[in-house]
Formats: sequence, C-alpha cells, structure tokens
Amino acid sequence: MANRAYGQFCGFARALEAVGERWALLIVRDLMVSPKRFTDLRRGLPGIPTNILTSRLKELERDGIVERRVLPRPEGSVVYDLTARGRELEDSVTALSRWGAKSLGVPREGEVATADSMAMALRTTFRPEAARGLHAVYEFHFGNVVLGARVDDGKLHVSTGALPKPDVVIETRMPVNPLMSGEISPRDALASERIRVLAGDKRLVTKFADLFRI
Repeated sequence: MANRAYGQFCGFARALEAVGERWALLIVRDLMVSPKRFTDLRRGLPGIPTNILTSRLKELERDGIVERRVLPRPEGSVVYDLTARGRELEDSVTALSRWGAKSLGVPREGEVATADSMAMALRTTFRPEAARGLHAVYEFHFGNVVLGARVDDGKLHVSTGALPKPDVVIETRMPVNPLMSGEISPRDALASERIRVLAGDKRLVTKFADLFRI
C-alpha cells in the first residue's frame, strides 16, 4: 500500500491520512445513514470498483473508523457500521456537503442521486430553528428515490423509503437545490410543476423551503 503520510505534525494532515483517499468519505457518508452490507455499499456507490471498495473498507477498519458486526437473527447478515470515532466525522461531512451544495448547478452527464446522498442532503441542510413547534411527516419522490422525513419540534429523522402516514407527498421533477437556495420560490416551483404535491397539505411545500436551506 502506498505511504499516505504527509510528513506534517498536524491534525488536518492526520485526518486526510485516514479519510483523504478517493471514495473514503463517500463510504463514511453512506454509513451515516445506516449500517450496510458490502453489496449495499456497492449498489449505493455505482462508480466504485469492487477492489477499491474492499481496500477502503479495510483501511477504514484499520484506522478505527468502520467496524463489522453481525445483525441479530433472523437476518444475521454481516454489515459495516461507523464506530464512535467514525461518527465524530458527521459535523465535518455535513459542513463539506453544505459547502459543495452551493456549486452543484445541474447534474453532469452520468451523475446520479442515490437514496443515501439525498438523505444526507436533507440532514445537511436542515435548519432546526425553522422547525420549532412543527410536527410533520414528509414523503419525497426524487425520481426513483423515495425518502421519508419526520420533523418533530426542531428535530429531524430521515429514512430511505417512505414513513407511515405522511402529511404531504412531494414529487420533484428538477434538482431540489434551486428551491433550497432560494433561486426559485415554492409558489413558482408548484406553478411550473417542477414540484408536484401528490397528496397532503401544499402549505408544507412552502415550509420545506424554510426547513431545508443551502
């Protein structure tokens, strides 16, 4: 394995030695959503070669960031999960995600949005102060990706897949970042059918633009 040391006595250099390799932080991002089997990680990172995924997981395990564990029966599958040390990266991943979202623009050719990347986008852009006193369940349809988001008085829980009894079901036919950044208003997005309310309270679309902001 190549020497990843930068030769600097610096916390930032140490961090890059651990998670600076290509794909490493994307693996960490996906494990922040939920523990995953190797095949789940491979499916959620369609551009990663299998040998690279294997290498990155071994490196992340060696550095105490990822661990393997067995799910309880009847499933009994071996999954990868973040350690307590790995979960300490959440603030850094969130900050980088928010910073990068400002320059997303439109998808490049061949780029895809995965369930885990969209789930982290919601967690990254959530504004707890805008959710005080709000209790609502959102269901989002981003192309083939379905997410559930439960907002409870300033707290957010996001799941891949739908949650029961949503208060509003929203389908978006555009990248959602223009709505999050304020480039387009909820009213204009609805009028142009870039966003459609499939069921529930349309007023929660306006609230969405306040809750999730780049």
